[in-house]
Amino acid sequence: MSTRSVFQCDILLLQEESLGEICFSLCYVPTISKLTIVILEAKNLKSMDIGGSSDPYVKVQLALDKRKWKKRTTSIKNKSLNPYFNESFTFDVSLDQIQVRIISYI
Repeated sequence: MSTRSVFQCDILLLQEESLGEICFSLCYVPTISKLTIVILEAKNLKSMDIGGSSDPYVKVQLALDKRKWKKRTTSIKNKSLNPYFNESFTFDVSLDQIQVRIISYI
């Protein structure tokens, strides 16, 4: 019998102003040391192009002590402020490593 941890959440990206929302899912399976991150969608992104849209993508990075360890990037969704990605990334991460890794997204 395997132990499986599943987290799903919506994150509001905040800096000085709202950049939008991103919905993603995390799943870690300790018996096989796999971390799966699914980037589902983003909503209400800030317009970054002159034409009022953006060409968004999501960069997922695993880091330790502010050093990049592993990274993956979604495809670019042209001219969208509400992109749908549904892209999955799997990383080999031991149970010891998962306890000290930091996941960041851009």
